[in-house]
Amino acid sequence: MDRNLPKICSKDLCTPLCAGEALDGPRHPGITLALSIAMILTATVVFAGVENFDAVTPGTLPDDWTCGVTGKGSPVWKVETDSSAPSKPNILKQSGTGTFPWCVKKSAQITDGFVEVKVKPLAGREDQAGGVLWRFKDGDNYYVARANALENNVSLYHTEKGRRITIKYVTASVSANQRHALRVEFSGSAIKVRLDGTQYIELKDNHITGAGAVGVWTKADSVTAFDDFSYGGQ
Repeated sequence: MDRNLPKICSKDLCTPLCAGEALDGPRHPGITLALSIAMILTATVVFAGVENFDAVTPGTLPDDWTCGVTGKGSPVWKVETDSSAPSKPNILKQSGTGTFPWCVKKSAQITDGFVEVKVKPLAGREDQAGGVLWRFKDGDNYYVARANALENNVSLYHTEKGRRITIKYVTASVSANQRHALRVEFSGSAIKVRLDGTQYIELKDNHITGAGAVGVWTKADSVTAFDDFSYGGQ
């Protein structure tokens, strides 16, 4: 043993741990605090992931991502090179049309947690929108929160049996050809929606429960770029 190594525990702080004695006696406050913090972290953080699309071959999709459309249309989802990407060189882009195009990471099955993405509305006559999905069961059943550059608002919906139903609209500054950080936190029936760090929506809704995939979403003829997609469960 290296005699120069510092002692991990001292006699006055954690004698029972160092000596192998039972812990049913009085404990030092430092041990109690450390154990409490460890238990809290273990209980609240289960997993998290990030997809910045930079390791994906342009013209393809990331592994385990599935794309489609709620309703009708011909969406075009693919990774492209973008010199303005916040994390270079790639972004995920939707450039086709459809009622509600979507693209999800199927293996990320989350009941409670968060989903976040940097979204950049690029073009669209009918719409210039981009959003995030969670508790995605299939192409007809999921939650979505989106930002719209034509309407200057943030909105929250639940989609059931292919029908999108509005929960709440809030006016917000959403600029075309600029990236915005869209984040949703969800736990039980509680939902919080933030755009660029500002919370615009906080409410409770019980329409869709249980675990589901997370992903991104557009509407109509929106041409939208996504980058730095992240998610986590608890």
